[in-house]
Formats: sequence, structure tokens, C-alpha cells
Amino acid sequence: MTSSFGRVARGGRSIYGAPLGILMLEARFPRIPGDMGNGETWPFPVLFRVVRGATPERVVLQGARGLLPDFIAAAQELVALGAEAITTNCGFLSLFQRELAEAVGVPVATSSLMQVPWVQAMLPPGQRVGIVTVSRSSLTAAHLAAAGVPADTPIAGTEGGREFFRVLIAAEKDDLDIDLAEQDILEAGRALVGAHPEVGAIVLECTNMPPYAAALRAAVGRPVYDIYSMVSWFQAGLRPRRFNSLTPL
Repeated sequence: MTSSFGRVARGGRSIYGAPLGILMLEARFPRIPGDMGNGETWPFPVLFRVVRGATPERVVLQGARGLLPDFIAAAQELVALGAEAITTNCGFLSLFQRELAEAVGVPVATSSLMQVPWVQAMLPPGQRVGIVTVSRSSLTAAHLAAAGVPADTPIAGTEGGREFFRVLIAAEKDDLDIDLAEQDILEAGRALVGAHPEVGAIVLECTNMPPYAAALRAAVGRPVYDIYSMVSWFQAGLRPRRFNSLTPL
């Protein structure tokens, strides 16, 4: 706004210039560039908040039971700091989509899985979206329904791999063999399209999978969408690009 003395800045927040808040699981495995929890992943500022007690095991394998109040409190803290929208560090938190959005009163995108209906709308007739997840056995119909995903969507998981599931979920390690983790995701993607050749695009559920998305795209020859693609879209609405006025020729 303007006054008789010029422009006036408005306050009321603690932090400015970072409109997107990310709710993080409490984990100790490495977060390499491309991982949602690595600040260098994002080409724009973000606010992080770790939800204490929300371990990968509790959220993925135990359905995040009892954690909703903690996530609501953490989301409210991010909004109080200055976040204008909230996302989360695990696709399995789609279960909290409605409650979080209701509690914080700003746009909320809990899960990369929310992209499935969008991607499906873009595919040619006869093709379907497939999902690669960290844990197929843990991704229930309730998770899918909360994200608007059809119950019969083809899904493959990484539980049978040698590294990704083991380091992130089963035993949670401090060290990650990146090449082995990539192979686990490639194998899951190949198994998905092998069993379901009608899959025309893949959505990665896990927010730790974007570092491997390009390799998976090359391996299966289908478009791959993940939390990076979704959050980039989300941020684009929070801070639309300003274009210079065109000068008539």
C-alpha cells in the first residue's frame, strides 16, 4: 500500500519470503539433494518443522496412529511463523489431509499421491497411472481414498529391495548406498510396468524418491511425477511469476 510518505511494509509474522511450510518426519537417514528434506533441493525458500515422534516406522508401518495432534500443532506453528501453505514429508500422510487443512486454514497438500488424478486426466485413453511406493503392503485403500486415488490403481513397492526400504523404514540407518537405492526403485518401476503395460505414467509416493526420478524415467520410458513436481506446482500458485509488460512492436 502507499501513504503520503511512500510505500509501507506490513508486519505481523516472524519470517518472510518463505511461504511454503514442510512438516518433516523425525528421521536420521541421509537426505541427499533431491530429497524433500534437503534444503538444496528447492529453488525457493521453505520453512521446515520436524514433528517429534513421527518416525518413518510409526508413519508408514503403523498408519501414523496417534500423531494427528502433533502434526496439527506443528502445522499451526509453521503458519504462525509465516507459512501460507503446508505440505508434508511422507506420502502416507494423505490420511491427515482433511484434518490438517481444516485445522490450519491455509492450502494443504499432504501427499504426492494427490497428483494421480491430475496425471490420469492427461493420459491417452487406455492408459493408467501407476504408483511406486516405499511400502506396498502399508499403502492402504484409506491412504488412496484420502488422496483421491482409485482403489484399483497399479502399485509396486520397494520392500523386496536391498537398500531403500531397509535404510529408510525397516532399520533406519545413518548410511545409504545411493546406487543400490536407485536400483531398488528401478526394479520396482520395471516390475510395475511389466505387470501393467497399460501404465502410461508413474507417480512416486515417497518424498525421498525424487533423486532417482530421472533414472526411472529413462529406464521405463514413461513420465515420472513426484513430490518435487507437486511442490513446484504448489509454490507456483503461492508466488506466481511476474512478467514484464510487453512492449508493442
